[in-house]
Amino acid sequence: MTNKIRGFNVISEENRKESNNAVLPKRSTEGSAGYDFSTPLEVTIAANGKKTIWTNIKSYMQPNEVLMIYVRSSIGIKKGLTLANGTGVIDSDYYNNLGNEGNIGVCLVNNSNTDIVLKKEERIAQGVFFPFLISDDDDINLKRVGGIGSSSN
Repeated sequence: MTNKIRGFNVISEENRKESNNAVLPKRSTEGSAGYDFSTPLEVTIAANGKKTIWTNIKSYMQPNEVLMIYVRSSIGIKKGLTLANGTGVIDSDYYNNLGNEGNIGVCLVNNSNTDIVLKKEERIAQGVFFPFLISDDDDINLKRVGGIGSSSN
């Protein structure tokens, strides 16, 4: 990936989940910090239920960067949906991992008593790139070998 600093790619067809569709994230306006992620297919989230939506998108970035995933305000305020983990953290070494190639999943929780339908290609979350710092006594040399939860001991 020469000369590229950060961005998005579509997952290979053999690693796509639920749908072959994928929409590359993009900012809505010049002043937008977040890149909007869309659902690749129509999804129904049951009342008081949750659903992981696989975007079929992966993100590359510098080793000292992270992509933070937040629910879009309109999805949270108008539809009562939240992220199951509050904020998603996409590490730089999640890209092209052996477990799922870095497919970014967005797990939404329906906090209402009504089923919520998300239309195909509806914007559901936004990703913001950030640099991060490490502590003086940081001493880790393990390599990621899988997808979500693979770095747990």
